[in-house]
Amino acid sequence: MSESGEVSEFGYIMELLARGKVTIKNIERELICPACKELFTHPLILPCQHSICHKCVKELLLMLDDSFNDVGSDNSNQSSPRLRLPSPSVDKIDRISRPGWKRNSLTPRTTTFPCPGCEHDVDLGERGINGLFRNFTLETIVERYRQAARAATAIMCDLCKPPPQESTKSCMDCSASYCNECFKIYHPWGTVKAQHEYVGPTTNFRPKILMCPEHETERINMYCELCRRPVCHLCKLGGNHSNHRVTTMSSAYKTLKEKLSKDIDYLIGKESQVKSQISELNLLMKETECNGERAKEDAIIHFEKLFEILEDRKSSVLKAIDASKKLRLDKFQTQMEEYQGLLENNGLVGYAQEVLKETDQSCFVQTAKQLHVRIQKATESLKSFRPAAQTSFEDYVVNTSKQTELLGELSFFSSGVDVPEINEEQSKVYNNALINWHHPEKDKADSYVLEYRKINRDEEMLSWNEIEVSGTSKVISDLESNCNYAFRVRAYKGSICSPCSRELILHTPPAPVFSFLFDEKCGYNNEHLLLNLKRDRVESRAGFNLLLAAERIQVGYYTSLDYIIGDVGITKGKHFWAFRVEPYSYLVKAGVASSDKLQEWLRSPRDAVSPRYEQDSGHDSGSEDACVDSSQPFTLVTIGMKKVFIPKSPTSSNEPENRVLPMPTSIGVFLDYDKGKVAFYDMDHMKCLYERQVDCSHTMYPAFALMGSGGIQLEESITAKYLEYQENM
Repeated sequence: MSESGEVSEFGYIMELLARGKVTIKNIERELICPACKELFTHPLILPCQHSICHKCVKELLLMLDDSFNDVGSDNSNQSSPRLRLPSPSVDKIDRISRPGWKRNSLTPRTTTFPCPGCEHDVDLGERGINGLFRNFTLETIVERYRQAARAATAIMCDLCKPPPQESTKSCMDCSASYCNECFKIYHPWGTVKAQHEYVGPTTNFRPKILMCPEHETERINMYCELCRRPVCHLCKLGGNHSNHRVTTMSSAYKTLKEKLSKDIDYLIGKESQVKSQISELNLLMKETECNGERAKEDAIIHFEKLFEILEDRKSSVLKAIDASKKLRLDKFQTQMEEYQGLLENNGLVGYAQEVLKETDQSCFVQTAKQLHVRIQKATESLKSFRPAAQTSFEDYVVNTSKQTELLGELSFFSSGVDVPEINEEQSKVYNNALINWHHPEKDKADSYVLEYRKINRDEEMLSWNEIEVSGTSKVISDLESNCNYAFRVRAYKGSICSPCSRELILHTPPAPVFSFLFDEKCGYNNEHLLLNLKRDRVESRAGFNLLLAAERIQVGYYTSLDYIIGDVGITKGKHFWAFRVEPYSYLVKAGVASSDKLQEWLRSPRDAVSPRYEQDSGHDSGSEDACVDSSQPFTLVTIGMKKVFIPKSPTSSNEPENRVLPMPTSIGVFLDYDKGKVAFYDMDHMKCLYERQVDCSHTMYPAFALMGSGGIQLEESITAKYLEYQENM
């Protein structure tokens, strides 16, 4: 970036500061080192693209070295206590940085340490700190920020005789500041110094040319897209970036500046939206606080009601116990009084003896009858002693086990309707979205409400769309292509509503679904292939005919592929289709091919299936490498043995382990006819597995080929009939 461009950028930032668009506090947050929490000093760019002060990097490395040494000493002497390590002194760091200094015990041997910004481990490699770039742009912004923060502090001229005058400009070539008079003296007109680059007063002098840290005499003139760092031409020719994709520095500068400017404009343009969202968040916080207090009050009321019920039950239980106790005590009192009378038996016996002395029979009978009753009663009491009441109150023990269990499970209010759960395995999106859910107690819900909305970060939060459903599944149509949608469902029982289920995120296909069936006429080999009546499924029969054909291998021929194509061609627009490959399939090829290429294949199938003939055959052949960058009228990927084989690409790793992927349940194909691009997708996650250019100068057809046992099933469109079929199944 030129100095004039930086000045204009800085002027733009200061203009935003003046307008209040960007606060000084926010800018300062970006200019503070995550390690020392101070403004950056000679910041270095780590491999993770975060910046850190030069001194802080050395401190971190030295501290890690010292900690490793302490661990070794602890292992040798377990009784020695661990001490908190102080930060290395400035003298210690200066000795390491001193030119000509040789490696000794103070050298930071460790090259891996956690980045203070992202906490991910970064490896500095063999060159260590010397392999890091100095972030001159950030350093310049920090210096200008310092100048803006201390506007009252002037930078004085370095060449004036005492007392020095205030400087008006600084020379980047001389690394000095000058007043007007001194600048004219030391930069006379017509000399080489008159051509020096000068800026406003500054104390930050950086080199005019950025040099490569690995090849110190070479200028930086390229940008590695894989490593995302500037490199020189020697790095590309024979260095660590020889196999990486690089671009010119001007192209990288233009691209990155456009992206950064666009993002800045977007953030500034969304200022009103951010303010409205902040206001909305403030309202939500206040509402949450009010609702929380209201919920606490409601909870207190409910607990007070429970306390009242417990107090009432306590009072009634205690009254019942007191009444029973009083009744029993009364009975005991009566019985005790009766037995107190037994103590008077001696007088009764004496009275009876006197009655026995009566000789008059009539008088004796009249007196003895009543006396005999009293004697008999006293005799019975002495024979069998029984308390008049029980002392145990076992019948009055309060059983609170059930209530204790219920109180232990006391929770927040439940509507009485269980939360439905979306079945992620049975829910999918193709031409439409099919959402399935299950309910723990299905009979309790009268109906369901399915809600969905598009997730779009470029727009305001979209509202939920609601659909009332009587069953437990629903087909949703009219969804936009290549978008994320969130789905959730809740159950209703009368007017009572359950909480919403957990959200399910589905990504729609990148283009409208292209409908076709297998063509039973063009190139269809009914000896090897079996097509069902609906023409949406084909199987390869590895029978007697294939064994006979295999004899040709002895004379240099290859067993042929059996091709089958779609019955509808494509001449424009974007299209997407999907299919499933049976797990037992030995070899299946799928993709797109032009009409003229198909004619060539179907006329001479034996030659067309040579592994060296076809780029995407999955073999490491010379022809594949030769034409990997060229645009051709077909693209097929190989699928078999539960694997997907990605063709070689100049922009990605060509190691076998990176090109062989597990076979997804369903594979999608996206063709952009107008741009000449074809891509293959993992339908389970709607993730692009492979993309390349294709020549679309002729009509393009969905193309498939099978060898050995195998089967291909076209993905069925999701419709209301499809839903009825699924429910019947």
